[in-house]
Amino acid sequence: MSPAHLTTLAFDADDTLWQNEQYFRTAEEELVSLLADYADKDTLLAHLLEVGKRNVVSHGFGMKTFTFSMIDTAIDVSGGQVPAPVIGRILALGKEILNHPVELLPGVADTLESLAGQYRLILITKGDLFHQENKIAQSGLRDLFEAVEIVSEKSAETYAQAFARHGDGPQASMMIGNSLKSDVIPALRVGSWGVYVPHPLTWAFEHAEAPLHEPRFREIETLTQTVDVIQALKD
Repeated sequence: MSPAHLTTLAFDADDTLWQNEQYFRTAEEELVSLLADYADKDTLLAHLLEVGKRNVVSHGFGMKTFTFSMIDTAIDVSGGQVPAPVIGRILALGKEILNHPVELLPGVADTLESLAGQYRLILITKGDLFHQENKIAQSGLRDLFEAVEIVSEKSAETYAQAFARHGDGPQASMMIGNSLKSDVIPALRVGSWGVYVPHPLTWAFEHAEAPLHEPRFREIETLTQTVDVIQALKD
């Protein structure tokens, strides 16, 4: 199918449309300070990452799982001796992120508005249902999307089903996001276009090798360049 048949554009949310990971990093820095008596920074963050990877399998992605992981880490590195006030502060850190105002990335609103008149836009994001719904509502972008999918995990099957439900199938669709692992590679596997928009703070769990051999893979510096990518496909 030629690029002229592109009808559907799907976007990731966190760290693609708005800031997200920077709040997790701020919480991690305070966690390092809170647990300085039990572990050095590198040891602590390495343990937190491993605990987080295990917890997403059973609890899914999102702030609540991250909070569980911080508490688990505090208990582990302290040998169960972490004081109750520290646990209380960790819980407060989680709540602060849950309640943090949405901060759109530069140019996002204008870019989506310009594309909405020409293509069917859908939002595909993963994480805690209530938190993601709240962020979408706060963003002011909801009306630009013809459909929103909040999923527990992003896989090739996720995109195949979403593009069948809300578009004209994978071949006529493009997925844009900051995670090679979750946004780009699974979409490419079902025949969609995959556009990678790097974010400097993408969680290590989402890292993967860029699929440079894939003819439908593109990489851009900012979301605003999505327009240029699409135009180049038409030329």
